Amino acid sequence: MTDDARGAAAGAEGGSGAGAGTGAVRITRIDGSSVSIGGAHITNTVHHGGTGTGAPDAAELLEAVRELRAALVRLPRSADRVALDAELDEAAGELEEAGRIRPGLPARLRGALERWAPLVETVSAATALGGLLTALGS
Repeated sequence: MTDDARGAAAGAEGGSGAGAGTGAVRITRIDGSSVSIGGAHITNTVHHGGTGTGAPDAAELLEAVRELRAALVRLPRSADRVALDAELDEAAGELEEAGRIRPGLPARLRGALERWAPLVETVSAATALGGLLTALGS
């Protein structure tokens, strides 16, 4: 087991907020242009690089948020799912209204992915959104 994996496993046992006591999961590592999302037993990693395309724009981020919201519909209904959907709905509305990525939005979305990681850790749309947030570098 790598040091990163041990740290993620240790962090999974003592998390707080949504998922506390159920093996809370968080974004464990961001290296350059890659992101790893997962818990002690599941890790999804997305690498971006070499394309020269730069950071995603508001339209790309909005599409990733919409894809995650669509994927949430397939998950069992719970208070956590409703809360995450509301947060994603707010972010989508902000992106649609502003037509740009306002300061603070990537951090809020990253926080939402961390807070509800146990809910979305197996949803590939969450991994894709995490990858775009990493590419934004904030």
